[in-house]
Amino acid sequence: MYCPPAAASLLARGVAYTVALAGLAALVVAALPASVPPAAGAPVAEPVADGDVSSSAPAADDEGDSQVGLARWTTAADWAGGEADGLWPLPGTHAGVVMTAPAGTRDYTDPHTGRNATWEYSTWTSPVTDAGLGATELIASWNASTPHGTWISVELQGTYSDGTTTPWYTMGVWASGDGAIKRTSVDDQSDGRSTVLTDTVAVTDADSGVRIDAHQLRLTLHRAPGSLATPRVWGLTVMASDVPERFAVEPSEGGIAWGTELDVPRRSQNIHAGSYPEYGGGGAVWCSPASTTMVMEYYGVTPSNDDMAWIEPGYTDPQVAHAARMTWDHEYGGAGNWPFNTAYAAAVGGLDAFVTRLGSLDDVERLIAAGIPVVTSQSFRQDELDGAGYDTNGHLFVVVGFTDDGDVIVNDPASPSNETVRRVYQREQFEQVWLRTQRRTADGETAGGSGGVAYVIHPVDEALPAALL
Repeated sequence: MYCPPAAASLLARGVAYTVALAGLAALVVAALPASVPPAAGAPVAEPVADGDVSSSAPAADDEGDSQVGLARWTTAADWAGGEADGLWPLPGTHAGVVMTAPAGTRDYTDPHTGRNATWEYSTWTSPVTDAGLGATELIASWNASTPHGTWISVELQGTYSDGTTTPWYTMGVWASGDGAIKRTSVDDQSDGRSTVLTDTVAVTDADSGVRIDAHQLRLTLHRAPGSLATPRVWGLTVMASDVPERFAVEPSEGGIAWGTELDVPRRSQNIHAGSYPEYGGGGAVWCSPASTTMVMEYYGVTPSNDDMAWIEPGYTDPQVAHAARMTWDHEYGGAGNWPFNTAYAAAVGGLDAFVTRLGSLDDVERLIAAGIPVVTSQSFRQDELDGAGYDTNGHLFVVVGFTDDGDVIVNDPASPSNETVRRVYQREQFEQVWLRTQRRTADGETAGGSGGVAYVIHPVDEALPAALL
């Protein structure tokens, strides 16, 4: 079984990850064609104090050595705190920003179609934001919708501990459809100290002590010249983390949501095996869109029949195939790009969705207690997770609850049918394979693990547990 999220095989400073990064260290950044310069007056000075945006305090694990900081821009006040050029913040929470008078025009050659076109663009640049910790990894995610003929790009720049900065890394060229451009990550971006692994900015050699203390986002909205259409972006998130190399973690205490199970629809990825080869052929490579779809359906969100009209009549669970197409990363060649999945959930249903790292199953329990299922990323041998029955270098589950004894109830899309998707996994086994950053493969080699990566997807009007923000 192999269903990798985009960076799964290179995550978290395992040996395979370190070797891959060493080979990338000499590469120079290859950004979007003629990356848009900062808007006039865009803030590039000292990092702002915590609290100027929605920003979490770092979360520590039981040993106090794992930290995660979350910075979010979701309110009118957040958008007003950045520098806009040709954008207008709409009033209200989660209303977001839209294009007004464009800042200018630019050419973009789609690397996956060869099509060159001129686009009007507008930009929004965040303040330089204190990460709250010395980070080894950054992941940006976004909530947006892009009407036909529009698209967005998201760039991220980190500030190292010595005050120097990374290049402006392109974290995604994205649209909620695929008519204007082909959705893509950008390969071969590195300055020798950090690099982009599809959806993650990672410090190349964490053992050297190099860390990223602050970050800045640049959002660019695009539309056809003369068009009145506009993308709308209502959420930006940066997850900064410093997760230590670890083969094991201390078990969590639990008890917050034991005996609670959410009624999340069950969707198997394997019933799609061989379907739509242009999007990986279903089956083993659709774990992420299948998991994302389950959570969306839990909230009553599905694509319209018109949107899914491209799928053959009578196809079982067409919403899963549609999610695979609309999360497909044409550079990575898969549907496992983490931010592309959360962006899809938000675009279809107007949800709030982002990528983060959680510190333990206690954090998952807090979300379950609030009625929020959680998508988690993990890798394991079948003898490390009793009842799974397969090996995986990277796979997505939906945690839907906990038994009376605290074991983990998941909807595991790597099941032969929708009816067999519900599984119960031992709590301690699950926590180890999800939270570790290093593991032993079946042949004795060392590989990486996600270190607690999760998708949090919920309605915009439902508050998250305070302990997670």
